[in-house]
Order: sequence, then C-alpha cells, then structure tokens
Amino acid sequence: MSTEAQKHELLADFQKYLEQNNPDVFALKQQPDLHSLLSEMMGLKTEVKAQARQFKKTLDSLSSALSTVQDDNQALAVELSAYEQRLEQQQEKLMRTMLLQMVDMYDRLNTGVEVLHHYQPVKRLFKTSRRKDVHFIERFKEGQMMTLKRFEQLLSEHQVRVIDCVGRRLDPVTMSAVETAQDIGQENGVVLQELRKGFLYKGQVLRLAEVKVNKINLG
Repeated sequence: MSTEAQKHELLADFQKYLEQNNPDVFALKQQPDLHSLLSEMMGLKTEVKAQARQFKKTLDSLSSALSTVQDDNQALAVELSAYEQRLEQQQEKLMRTMLLQMVDMYDRLNTGVEVLHHYQPVKRLFKTSRRKDVHFIERFKEGQMMTLKRFEQLLSEHQVRVIDCVGRRLDPVTMSAVETAQDIGQENGVVLQELRKGFLYKGQVLRLAEVKVNKINLG
C-alpha cells in the first residue's frame, strides 16, 4: 500500500471515530449551576447568622450569670465580714467575762496573802506547836505568793494591767471614789488609798478601781 493510500485510510478511520455516538468526554463534566450556588451561599449565610445570634445569646447569658455570681460574692463578702465582726465582738465579750472572773480570783488570793503577811502567832497559847505552826504558815504564804505571781503573769499575757492610783489625782474614767478622807499634807482630789484594784484590758477599763480620795474643806 502506498503512502497516499495509508493517509486516506487513517483519515477515514478518524472520521468514523468522530461520527460515533459516544458522548464527548467534556460533555460528561457538569458545568456549575449559578442559581444553585447562590442558593447554597444564601443558606450558608443564614445559618451563620443564626449561629451568631445563638452565640450572642449564650454570651449574654454567661455575662448575666457572671454578673449574678459577682453580686452574690459581694453580698457574701459583706455578710462574712459582718459575721466575723459579730464573732469578734462575742469573743471579746467572753474574754472580758473570763478576765473579770480571773481578776476576782486574784483579789481573793491577794487578800489571803495580805492576811498571811500580817499574821502574828499567839505567843502564850500552843507553845509546843507554835514553831511548827509558824513554819506551816510561812510555807503556805510562799505558795500563795507564787500562785499570785502566776496570776499576775497570766493577766499580763492577756494584756491586763493594774491601774496605778495612789498619789494620783482622781480619774473618773478609771477610778471610783467610794470613800473620802482629809489629809492637809496632800492636794485636794488626790487618791490616798486603793480599796479595790482596778484593771485595764487592751487600754480599756476592765474594772474601775475603788479608791479613797482626799477631800479638804476649804471653807
């Protein structure tokens, strides 16, 4: 077969191929539908807006809940502060009551020590046991004085101190004048004697001192 004949045969075969009923490859590919695409974009936009509204609603709810929690915390802090203040006042009142009882015990112990200090044994009676009695009284007085000093230390640890009165002018805030006397060698209104000790607790009066005050009649 000549070259010209082969060329014609190839052209004929290619023509037959083009005339076949098989669909074109490019025709099989679906072209994008703009209407559908726009519809999908609008739907997506609507969904995004809905989600944004839902997110804002959730955010507003969380903000409101947070504000409520903050208000509750503030109210709780105020209530807790008031409770602590009431508790502190109750503890202070209880402490003052306890210290007053301790002061009363201190008074009685101090009175007993003073009695023992001024005790004079009878010389004529019980001569055989007099030495033993004197020794017992001395030992007992020493024990009482040690207890008294421990009481003073305990009161000091709780910031309780004795009010200094004798030789000072009467202070109505810390002293109560229950007796008067006349001593021309002292100024008018000066405390001559302490009848019952007074005490301060943290700088405030725990118990007034009862004193005898110098009162000079000037006319």
